Amino acid sequence: MLSLFTLAFLFMLNPALFAQEKESPELEEFTIAITKTNSGVKMQGLKGTAWIDLSFTLKNDVPQAVNQYGMTTLDKAASNQDPELADFLFTITRTGHGIELQGLAGTAWTELKFTLADNKTLTFDQHGMVQRY
Repeated sequence: MLSLFTLAFLFMLNPALFAQEKESPELEEFTIAITKTNSGVKMQGLKGTAWIDLSFTLKNDVPQAVNQYGMTTLDKAASNQDPELADFLFTITRTGHGIELQGLAGTAWTELKFTLADNKTLTFDQHGMVQRY
């Protein structure tokens, strides 16, 4: 009796699991190293980006959008989708307590907040923080 109940439960559970897999898109791989500077950030695209080095000034609480092609604006969608690049979009903001990333597309994370001393580096990818050095 118990095994019949367990089997019925598994059959009911299975379609729900498959539905969740189909609804969530597969994330494309990217890796970015970010270094805090006196006035902003330096980023190095290690995987999945068209850019190698990217640096810009960040004013407190003013977000900057970044995608696989570099600095962008939120109202500008990437027109060319290169299959060699990851399709992602996030904003980076310098706050009074550190740096905040908002994942808008192509990331498993919606928000990453961290402190980073000047000239120190942190690596992150589509899943979140990878390494601090």
